[in-house]
Amino acid sequence: MNLIISTIGQGLIWSLLAVGLFITFRILDFPDMTVEGSFPLGAVTSIMLIQQGYSSEFSLLIAFIYGALAGFVTAFLYTKLKIPVLLSGILTMTGLYSVNLRILGKANMSLTKPQNIFNKYGMDKLPVNFNGIILGIILITIIIGLLMLFLNTEKGQALIVTGDNEIMASSIGINTTRMKFIGLMSSNGIVALTGGLIAQQNGFADVNMGIGVIVIGLSAIIIGEVIYPDVPLNIRIITIVIGSIVYRLILMVVLQLGFNPNDLKLISAIILSLCLALPTIREQFIHTLKRGVKSNATSTRAK
Repeated sequence: MNLIISTIGQGLIWSLLAVGLFITFRILDFPDMTVEGSFPLGAVTSIMLIQQGYSSEFSLLIAFIYGALAGFVTAFLYTKLKIPVLLSGILTMTGLYSVNLRILGKANMSLTKPQNIFNKYGMDKLPVNFNGIILGIILITIIIGLLMLFLNTEKGQALIVTGDNEIMASSIGINTTRMKFIGLMSSNGIVALTGGLIAQQNGFADVNMGIGVIVIGLSAIIIGEVIYPDVPLNIRIITIVIGSIVYRLILMVVLQLGFNPNDLKLISAIILSLCLALPTIREQFIHTLKRGVKSNATSTRAK
């Protein structure tokens, strides 16, 4: 039971990463690779600041700001210097590796300070692993609530239109460049915040901990969309949380079946591939079924 509770807590915390990815990949239609650099950026920033005596809350705030600055760099490379979309993110991600090493001073660091956000505010008195669930619910409610409020504003609608049809957005007077800056900065800010949370939860930061996080985030998004297809945008954002929890539960089952933990990245890629292929498989199955029914009907009439 403790394992399931822990897995749900992890799913809630990691769903923040998926929400950040949703802004760029789904709303802005921007395949942003920066997240694999901004995630560890948030982690190393949070751990380093706590080690220097700053509060865990302050470290998460700075992690968010640093992540937003990483998104700013990617947006600048793409919109101002006209570097292709994927290459802009890859360049920023590559540069952040050295930045993360500069901040941390080495490849990894453990958290030796006793205080972190997971054992404050009486959460250390909760049953085992319940602190992750409580903190996850609070943070995801705040982040999703703020995102929904923003998307219902004029600027939020402008961001959506920019992602749907940039040419049309420009023709009606929307500053699409500004929207890309807003989208990329808010997305990477949330991703870096998640990195800080995960680092505090695990008790360490590593400059390589961003490898594969884009697959984790996309898996949560796709699983949520597969479970709840054709729902309004606000509901789609909520389904990300469900997708993240389901994804974590799938990994838990896989590990319980005896698979090697070293294969988790490969398993994550396979899960994402299957989820992406499900709509096509379902469509082909329905098409085959309809064709079979039509063939039987024709055969019956011929008789």
